[in-house]
Amino acid sequence: MAALPASALILGEAPGPLGTALAAAPASGSATHYTIVPFLNGDDGTVNVYQSDDATDFRLLKASAYTPPSNRIRDASVFKHTDGYYYVTYTTHTWQDVSTTIGFARSADRANWTFLYDYTVPITGLSRAWAPEWFVDSDGSVNVIVSCSLTSDEWIFTPYRLRATSSALTAWSSPVALSGIGSNHIDTYIVKVGSTYHAFTKNETAKYIEYGTAAGLTGPYTISKTGDWAGWGSYREGPSVIQLDNGGWRIFFDGYGDGTYYYSDSYDTFATWSVPKALPSVSGTARHFTVIKEAVSGGPALATNVSRSLRSANYTTRYWQEQSALLNLPVVTSAGTSAEKQASTFTVVPGLADANAFSFRDTAGNYLRHYDFRGRFDTNNGTSTFAKDATFIARTGTSSTAVRFESYNYPGYYLRHYNYQLRVELTDGTDLFRQDSSFVPVTSWA
Repeated sequence: MAALPASALILGEAPGPLGTALAAAPASGSATHYTIVPFLNGDDGTVNVYQSDDATDFRLLKASAYTPPSNRIRDASVFKHTDGYYYVTYTTHTWQDVSTTIGFARSADRANWTFLYDYTVPITGLSRAWAPEWFVDSDGSVNVIVSCSLTSDEWIFTPYRLRATSSALTAWSSPVALSGIGSNHIDTYIVKVGSTYHAFTKNETAKYIEYGTAAGLTGPYTISKTGDWAGWGSYREGPSVIQLDNGGWRIFFDGYGDGTYYYSDSYDTFATWSVPKALPSVSGTARHFTVIKEAVSGGPALATNVSRSLRSANYTTRYWQEQSALLNLPVVTSAGTSAEKQASTFTVVPGLADANAFSFRDTAGNYLRHYDFRGRFDTNNGTSTFAKDATFIARTGTSSTAVRFESYNYPGYYLRHYNYQLRVELTDGTDLFRQDSSFVPVTSWA
């Protein structure tokens, strides 16, 4: 079993108010998929495709899934169109080269891609067109935000908007500069919340990711956060922002200065952010990607308002058992005492903080919640903090019958066994962690 992480985080404390709307745990029998299509740290001639169900642990879907017929592929941005296809747009040349085109490819399954075309961005005196990013507006219009520089100053970039004028994404409007962001900004990523457009953009001089807002897609933007305002550090680029299943927001960015890929979370609509963490599995391998999120069928199906016992997927004689209010993983057999079987029986109920997620109640009416990295049973005190601490999102386990339970208010943290204790720990992206955090709901012992 893996060693415990060195962390001072006390999980009994809530991270702050959750984001609003447009997010909920996947319903029983469905799942969340997050997809990234990064180019590789050692190879900008191809891209891998990775998938995650929690936006933290990305697993390889296909290596070298797309190699363009000519040129390179860097800074790939991906989205799913209304025609059912996935599309990527990307930088077509290395950073040293003059590059007036952006590339396009599409896929029906994210694993097999077909080159569509290279598009010359129609800007007079264009030197470089880099880091195109998809943005689908609330009116359904499809846009690409692309960073462009002129031959008069080839290293000073300005963000421009291209709007698709055909549903097949083969024709584009004239480029329009995003006003207010200003020159010498690159990798501009837009998120719309309500009626406000939020821009995350790299200041190419200071090497920090800055933040601004506007009432319209093309601006004018007001840049209100500069320098190390979020605590992410400098030499950061390629921001991509998505909303998590619990309503919070997550930013991913390329720490090209130290070779690490990071993520950080916000629960107050971008005002403050968590300490950035290295993204497991792909950090050090992946470079500059965007993330798309979609709901799919085929996720864990877990009945509620029924009694269940939960067996370890990789230690098949060991079950969840409440011992002195703490959750442990002892051996449980048919020869066990009535008290032991009762302590290994729990009622699965709709999540206290999200009815699509799950909570677990013992026979005394107490609820499983996380506190100080341990699973324990406490009386529901009616607070929102308790409800979040006692709510877990079902994620796919290591088999068709196994389920992993992710903390609702600490994404990426899972119930897992360590030294036969049930703990809540941050995934490290390894197969061992996935095995230790997979459990099979079975007919209750009691």
